[in-house]
Amino acid sequence: MVRSGMINKLIDTSEWDICIVGGGATGLGIAIDAASRGFKTILVEQADFAKGTSSRSTKLVHGGVRYLQQGNVKLVMEALKERGRLRKNAPHLVKNQSFLLPNYKWWQGPFYGLGLKIYDWMAGDLGLGPSLFLSREETLERAPTLDPEGLKGGVLFHDGQFDDARLAINMAQTAAEQGAVLLNYMKAGRLIKENNQLVALEVIDQLSGDNYTIKASCIFNATGVFTDHLRKADDPKKEPVLSLSQGTHLVVDRKFLPGDTAILIPETSDGRVLFAVPWHQHTIIGTTDIPVAQPSMEPIAKEEEIQFILDNIKLYLAKDPQRSDVLAVFSGLRPLVKGNASSTSGLSRDHFIEVSESGLISITGGKWTTYRKMAEDAIRVAIQEGKLEDRPCITAELPIHGAMKVPNYTDHGYYYGTDWVKIQELSKENKDWATKIHPDLPYTKAEIIWAVREEMCMTVDDALSRRTRAILLNAGAAITAATTVAQLIATERNLDRQWEQEQIDAFCSIAANYLAK
Repeated sequence: MVRSGMINKLIDTSEWDICIVGGGATGLGIAIDAASRGFKTILVEQADFAKGTSSRSTKLVHGGVRYLQQGNVKLVMEALKERGRLRKNAPHLVKNQSFLLPNYKWWQGPFYGLGLKIYDWMAGDLGLGPSLFLSREETLERAPTLDPEGLKGGVLFHDGQFDDARLAINMAQTAAEQGAVLLNYMKAGRLIKENNQLVALEVIDQLSGDNYTIKASCIFNATGVFTDHLRKADDPKKEPVLSLSQGTHLVVDRKFLPGDTAILIPETSDGRVLFAVPWHQHTIIGTTDIPVAQPSMEPIAKEEEIQFILDNIKLYLAKDPQRSDVLAVFSGLRPLVKGNASSTSGLSRDHFIEVSESGLISITGGKWTTYRKMAEDAIRVAIQEGKLEDRPCITAELPIHGAMKVPNYTDHGYYYGTDWVKIQELSKENKDWATKIHPDLPYTKAEIIWAVREEMCMTVDDALSRRTRAILLNAGAAITAATTVAQLIATERNLDRQWEQEQIDAFCSIAANYLAK
């Protein structure tokens, strides 16, 4: 993907079948679906692909054990089916992750064990493995850092784990390979109507300042937590459909969870589940669930969220993580469809599709796991509205860019799939590129060069937050690496020292909020 080439295609195309606003999981999923059906498709994103919610998840591709507990069988069934499909279509990014649910009370084993057997049954042929009842000794063998005091045993089950931002980038590449045009840093502006019907969208290039008009038969609003903003721009009388919730995670060294098994705590002091999950040779602990009034591109963790996670996880680990052990803190906002629940944790994770009087199709809610089904549903609605010709959906069997079986998920670079060989060739082209961007981070300079040349990486934040996950693995090290990364990008893109310094300053300002102060 080369941005300048995408701009040229935008200029050369007078009319599109589909214009998608929003470059997160939902928008990228629609782009793949639409382009693979042969529709002329363009996607615009005001920042970077997956800049918002889609890069800030708990990194799980899951049916949702908690949703089963809430009685949302339909959502769980759909999610389990999509989990299996995603595991098949993106095996370089989605791995089988074993989870341990420790039992500290006599009734927890049979109670949760039965629920997880139902979970297995619902997954059917797309299941990742059967759940098992474990003795106390077997539980500690799987998770030796669990607090042994009062431990009765455990239940082992399987779900999926992935790298969210890397999947988003590969999805963008997949859509491009199917013929779609995708542009990051392209902000939606005025909606243009004729006879009260939406016919075009003005967009502004955030990097050059240039304006363009995109004429399209069908315009999708897939802007996640900003969905209500575009709905209001289309019709000021619209009532909001979203309640926003913030989820925060802490990243610590893998010594706190040295094995390959994740831990699920079924109920914390606020009624939510808590996860401790191995990820990229680190451990992610989360998540919180607090209501938020307004959406933000860079949500900031609140002090009480950090303390909540530390207080709750120490009840289950033999060695308690301290604030000084936290390598990074990250927060994401969830676009939850409004309901009558007393708390955001009870609101629907189902997706919501609306066609406005002008023809704007808004899709929001849902979860990463079900992005493909959400996209299929969105295109189906456009076909039913007569905006698109009825053509079959092929995404259930469509491999994602880079798809290959991975022999070892602990090897660095596994998440690049088939691209990893090409990145290693870059390291041979220039020996300096084989060196790391920082001693405490696994990433090489070659990965930054690759991101600029092939993955539409435009900024230092793109490189350190989403093309690599440096800011999540060690925010302090990422800040130090920013100078090296800025120089690499500037050299590739022929940019000056002023650009480098502005990028370093901008990234350091963002990354400061990822430190556990």
